[in-house]
Amino acid sequence: MLYKELKLRFLTPVRVAAWGLAAAIVVLSLVPPSLRPQTGLPHDIEHFGIFCATGVAFGLSYSRRPWRLAAWLVVFAAAVELAQLFAPGRHARLSDFIVDAISVSVGVVLVALLERTPRC
Repeated sequence: MLYKELKLRFLTPVRVAAWGLAAAIVVLSLVPPSLRPQTGLPHDIEHFGIFCATGVAFGLSYSRRPWRLAAWLVVFAAAVELAQLFAPGRHARLSDFIVDAISVSVGVVLVALLERTPRC
C-alpha cells in the first residue's frame, strides 16, 4: 500500500523529470558539439546513463503497458539519431542507436520488474 501511495504522490514530479530528460536528450543531440557538455565518461556510458534514466522515469510515469512504452521510446531514440543527419556538425550512428534503444528498454524493464515484485 505504501508503494502505491508514494507513487501517486510523486507521479507529477516524475513525469516532469521524464519529459525533461527526453527534452535534454533532444537538445544535447542536436546542438553543435562545441556546446555539448562533456562528463569525461566514455561516450557509450553517457548514452547509457541518460537513456536508461529516461526509461526508468517514463516507466515509473506510464507503467500500464511497459512493452508498448519501451517500443515508443525506441522509436524516440531512432528519431533523435536520424534528426542528427540534419544538424550541422552532428552525425547519426547505428552504434549510438543500438546503445540508446537497449538502454531505454533496460530502464523500462527494470521498472516493470519492480512493479511486479510482491510488497510486504
